[in-house]
Amino acid sequence: MNTQPYCKKIMVIDDNEIDRYIAQMNVEGEEFATEIILKESAKSGLEYLLSLENNPEDLPEIIFLDIRMPDIDGFGFLDEYNKLPEVIRKKSIIMMLSSSLSPDDHERANGNEYVNRFLTKPLDKKKLDEIKATGISMLKDAA
Repeated sequence: MNTQPYCKKIMVIDDNEIDRYIAQMNVEGEEFATEIILKESAKSGLEYLLSLENNPEDLPEIIFLDIRMPDIDGFGFLDEYNKLPEVIRKKSIIMMLSSSLSPDDHERANGNEYVNRFLTKPLDKKKLDEIKATGISMLKDAA
């Protein structure tokens, strides 16, 4: 049975190589997305998004964003994301991904207009299945 992937493209932004690898293996194993973009820093993720300003159809539908990263953390990414052109901001939705158990992190993430939900690491089959089952109200149709 050939099933359609849930998303055309997703991006994982995480400084931890093992966490990126786990996310990639689970996304591929679950056929969650046709294409996976892996970025090791908030800066490289922002640069990638900005490079697609004139091709919004190529932007990722979902961005899985780690909170704890050196230089620019996930919240710094969100601050910079807010400054990106609207064509970028309205295409992608963000899911914060963290091993943090801090209630402050959860509250801060959930209080951000761009964050759809907060997920604890790792990005595994159960979390991907939950996203598929509950849907994403902000997800734009690819058609």
